[in-house]
Amino acid sequence: MSELPQGDLRLLGHPVARGLLVSSELARVAYVARDGTPRVLPMLFHWNGEEIVLPTFSGSAKLGALRERPDLAITIDVPGPPPEVLLIRGRAEITEVDGILPEYAAAHRRYYGEEQGTKNVEAADRPGVRMGRIAVRPTWAGVLDFQTRLPGALTRG
Repeated sequence: MSELPQGDLRLLGHPVARGLLVSSELARVAYVARDGTPRVLPMLFHWNGEEIVLPTFSGSAKLGALRERPDLAITIDVPGPPPEVLLIRGRAEITEVDGILPEYAAAHRRYYGEEQGTKNVEAADRPGVRMGRIAVRPTWAGVLDFQTRLPGALTRG
């Protein structure tokens, strides 16, 4: 897979990418806020094999911003050494639902373990709760492992 160029969606099958997509590392989500300035937020995520789902609660500022400008970039990484990095670009597709999203529950179980994750979800599941489902189908993917895949022109063949 070291021969695949950055941007090739087949890189989602790279061992580094596969590991990070099921890890408990936070996704760092970059987007443009409504005032035109950039933002980066750490978020829990759930990968369903086709899209990264970023569950959030309705009314958050990022939902309004992403409706206006749906292009975003996501980084999931391990600081290393050596660092391992998955870079994704795509467009946010937003739906809002009453109640807790299944992806929110799945992410909490993955990040916190079954028992604590279930407690976290139960604490959030109150009457009137509404959630936003930010779904991103990757349109570009990049992997850096700083061994066989380096940034830019330094990538080894």
